[in-house]
Amino acid sequence: MREDGKETFQARYIHVPARSARSDTGAIGYRVTYEDGTSFVQGPARPLFTLFLKDPGQLERFLHSDLYSAAEAFLRGEVDICGDIIAAVRFKTGASPKGFRHSLASLTAHVAPRPIESWIQSPRRAARNIRFHYDRSNEFYRAFLDSRMVYSCAYFKNGPQDSLDDAQLAKLDHICRKLDLRQDDQFLDIGCGWGALVVRAAERYGASATGCTLSLRQDLFTANLISEKRLDHRVRILESDYAKLSGQFNKVASVGMFEHVGRHRLRRYFRKVFSLLKEDGMFLNHGIVRPEGATDGPETRFLQSKVFPGGELATLSTVIREAGRAGFEVLDVENLRPHYALTCRCWVERLQRNIEECLKHVDRQTYRTWLLYLAGSAISFEKGATDVCQVLMAKRRGATFRRLTRDYIYA
Repeated sequence: MREDGKETFQARYIHVPARSARSDTGAIGYRVTYEDGTSFVQGPARPLFTLFLKDPGQLERFLHSDLYSAAEAFLRGEVDICGDIIAAVRFKTGASPKGFRHSLASLTAHVAPRPIESWIQSPRRAARNIRFHYDRSNEFYRAFLDSRMVYSCAYFKNGPQDSLDDAQLAKLDHICRKLDLRQDDQFLDIGCGWGALVVRAAERYGASATGCTLSLRQDLFTANLISEKRLDHRVRILESDYAKLSGQFNKVASVGMFEHVGRHRLRRYFRKVFSLLKEDGMFLNHGIVRPEGATDGPETRFLQSKVFPGGELATLSTVIREAGRAGFEVLDVENLRPHYALTCRCWVERLQRNIEECLKHVDRQTYRTWLLYLAGSAISFEKGATDVCQVLMAKRRGATFRRLTRDYIYA
């Protein structure tokens, strides 16, 4: 409740199944409720969400605003949304003006000067960017992630009916099997998050696993997890930039990390990984990529300023080209886009369901930022505006035996 006793966005939020049927923008029905209690339904279908606004003038401004301005109004609490937030974002995306304001917002995002770190990024700046996103609160992330705290695309191998926990475990195993991870392999996880993959690699596959992260909270969390599971002899976590790592590894994975590297630093990134990999090793790069010809828009500006400072998406062709220039040979490419759409919907559902717990650990604006960015991500993956690809690679000059089919991955 607000101080004046009126209901707030948080108090009114209701649970909507994360995997409910999609609606086309033109068929989305919604309810509008004004501060004086006036309420009415818009659209041909049953209302999927309710907009809470001050008066008709504010509704007009919201409907005719560009996406970035609408997002800002939502974050400030000027507009409340109750119900299916993904349907609301889909509606606003389709209803945003296509005239001068829309063109101006898109042009501003496209021609705005790139931050200097798009070209040059110091280790200190890289660490600050990572901590901006991941060091919010472990308990906040625990409120909407699965039990293993995996913050990347899950793998729904049996379909949408899989639980998020099962799908994330399946993803961990999918990566380990693609890498043909074996007993006593030296395994490196670049950007290891909260440690789920290194723990799985050690417990299930017998690997000696190393993880690195720039997040202080992730480092401490994973160190405690390793100690609790008595895996100190098999798993170690380094609070380190990947560029400072040394040693040689049979298998290397990078999951949801290379998006933070930046397009202009991909060549250095792949060369570094190449130097860490043994001659007969394999490398799996799992990350979000953008389709060919995609350009920055208001949503890019929102993500870079509010969610992932320093983050940039490359195209798949750029990833493969730069990996090839570093000396890698591509063995397998898999697009998991539908899986990430389902994953984001699960996270949105959990954010909505666990709102009270979330607000114990982050402020209201942070909560709304994550809700909006994950709802927008679900839509982006559903409609094909972004992809997420696993690219399996090996050193081209490696002369060891290589499996001739993919059967081993699914056995």
